[in-house]
Amino acid sequence: MSNGNGKSSASGAEKEVVLTYEGLKKLESDLEYFRGEKRREVAERMKQAKSFGDISENSEYDEARIEQAQVESRILQLENTLKNARIIDEDDVSTEKVSIGCKVRILDMEFNDEMEFHIVGSTEANPDENKISNESPVGGALVGKEAGQIVDVQAPNGALKFKILEITK
Repeated sequence: MSNGNGKSSASGAEKEVVLTYEGLKKLESDLEYFRGEKRREVAERMKQAKSFGDISENSEYDEARIEQAQVESRILQLENTLKNARIIDEDDVSTEKVSIGCKVRILDMEFNDEMEFHIVGSTEANPDENKISNESPVGGALVGKEAGQIVDVQAPNGALKFKILEITK
């Protein structure tokens, strides 16, 4: 049985997915898009491809069928993620310690460079938006720490040292 992250689950229990309210809304929007607009778009492509004649040697039809399978797979994945979601209530996010849902401003001690990250569950992680997972090396090292603490992180590219400057919602 799959647990939503592509790995099998020996117990059969699905892995809980931690989401912020913003992440929940994004996944719900994605699901609506795939169930509606994307399904209709692929169905139209299949209909057009069928009109070209013999579907046994019709590459357009084959491509549309493959895309249809990918769309249905994505829909199932989104439904499963939402079914197993635990939403972090922003009101419950503490600024005492770093946790999922908070923003943390840190200082890279080696380069004297300030950065701000939003700590999110792995489903929402997006480094381009400074959203890092609580399961990532940096996110995992920061979780549970307080402002003022210095944190050592073992990252793939070597050891890093950060000072936590501020924790906000």
